[in-house]
Amino acid sequence: MEKLTLKEYAVKHKLSIFNVMKMAKTGKVKSKTQEENGKEVTYILLDEKREEEIKNAIIPLDEKEEGDLKEAVRILRKEVTVLKEEIEVLKKAIL
Repeated sequence: MEKLTLKEYAVKHKLSIFNVMKMAKTGKVKSKTQEENGKEVTYILLDEKREEEIKNAIIPLDEKEEGDLKEAVRILRKEVTVLKEEIEVLKKAIL
């Protein structure tokens, strides 16, 4: 069974170290803590079955629909415009 550090595992799956640490603490991935050079190091133990589940659970950004992203950007731009108008009104009210 291969073992990787938290950082190596995070890089491999393109996740944050915090998310990997959370997965290890909740038991979603098997982990083992060892003391090396006076520091505790957490290793993730690779299990092929769990790895497949995790790969399927991680949704790459490429697979998200671009239409949804474009729609979200359009909505956010409208909100920014409304906020700018409100700021102008407040500035005039203060002066």
